[in-house]
Amino acid sequence: MVRRTVSVAAAAVLTLGLAACGSDDSTPTLTWYINPDNGGQVELARRCTEAADGAYRIRTSLLPREASAQREQLARRLAANDSSIDIISLDPPFIPELAEAGFLAEIPDDVAQDVTDNVVQGAIDGATWKDQLVAVPFWANTQLLWYRRSVAEAAGLDPENEPVTWQQIIDAAQSQDKYLGVQGIRAEALTVWINALVTSAGGEIIDNPEAPADEVQLGLETDAGRAAAQIIEDIARAGLGGPGLANEDENASMLLFQGDRGSFMVNWPFVWAATLAGVEAGNLDQSLVDDIGWAQYPAVAEGEESRPPYGGISLGIGAFSEHTDLAIEAAQCIVTPDNQAYYMVTNGNPASNTEAYDDPEVQEAFPMADLIRESLEAAAPRPQTPYYNEVSTGLQNTWHPPSSVTPDSSPEDATTLITEVLKGERLL
Repeated sequence: MVRRTVSVAAAAVLTLGLAACGSDDSTPTLTWYINPDNGGQVELARRCTEAADGAYRIRTSLLPREASAQREQLARRLAANDSSIDIISLDPPFIPELAEAGFLAEIPDDVAQDVTDNVVQGAIDGATWKDQLVAVPFWANTQLLWYRRSVAEAAGLDPENEPVTWQQIIDAAQSQDKYLGVQGIRAEALTVWINALVTSAGGEIIDNPEAPADEVQLGLETDAGRAAAQIIEDIARAGLGGPGLANEDENASMLLFQGDRGSFMVNWPFVWAATLAGVEAGNLDQSLVDDIGWAQYPAVAEGEESRPPYGGISLGIGAFSEHTDLAIEAAQCIVTPDNQAYYMVTNGNPASNTEAYDDPEVQEAFPMADLIRESLEAAAPRPQTPYYNEVSTGLQNTWHPPSSVTPDSSPEDATTLITEVLKGERLL
């Protein structure tokens, strides 16, 4: 998920406005717990309330800014059988945990068919647990390779027409004394990077994600895990991630890329709108925009397809809601192609439904829309496991700072820590 802010006060005002919709106090009110954005989900709630024509109204309730805090709040309330939770904007990694605990209502087969029609595979995979769709794909996100055309040309690379590898962009940046924009912060962004490297190398962080905690087998002590560690080591040891690599998140890597020593960057599509906004505000020069290109996420090995990161939001239906049928109906309204296109244009979050990418406004706002759609088809979700929090935190504890990562020890260290935590032999 790419996190954007909306003021709590503004959200509260809009929520009260939605709650006042309709004249019949007997109209069921559905509460949709939303992640912070630029107000788009509030507008979709208004639209679907209007479209419901009195069948239901939707009010929104704002979740915390950080995904981990969202998970904690939702898990605690759902464990208490909270019936006020009707619809939930869920970060994909936490879907298996809530589904396994029985906190998500079942999605009927006919609805599952409807909400996955023309939806990118990455979004379907991210909303699935044990071969069942357990959430409704809403918006989907993936990372692209962003590059400075001048730097690529000087290196003899043509990423737009010829896929490039991590080694190629490392060599290009190093030869021209440039920085690579990557995310080395001890946070979820680091797990996203590790997972993309491992899956692009043909591996998986977890070999048996549906297994009980004490039987989970990690896939890090493999050629794929070592290849991932090697790339991080090469970037960190050469100083290619910049002086702040250990604290570099998506925004920081974007700023690095926009600077004089920018070259290549892996990041979410929000960077395009943010760069345009910087030009409009007079903080960046138009020549920077003219020099930016985009391409498929880098491959680990030449001739092998990459597996870009997958992020986004799916809509879960609270298992203890008093209006599950209406909540499912509302979710179907929220994710229509027209609504997804609106949300993509206004909030910058890519659609999961491929039909939305044909919208002229989407094509105008995102010249790379077709590439985003293609990348989402190839995107790999992070490990689909009820124990994702333990796995992600374990990775961050053992693969940080990036300068400490080595293929000889980091995969083994992560495997040992995560395995012991899952077996109850050690605390994070």
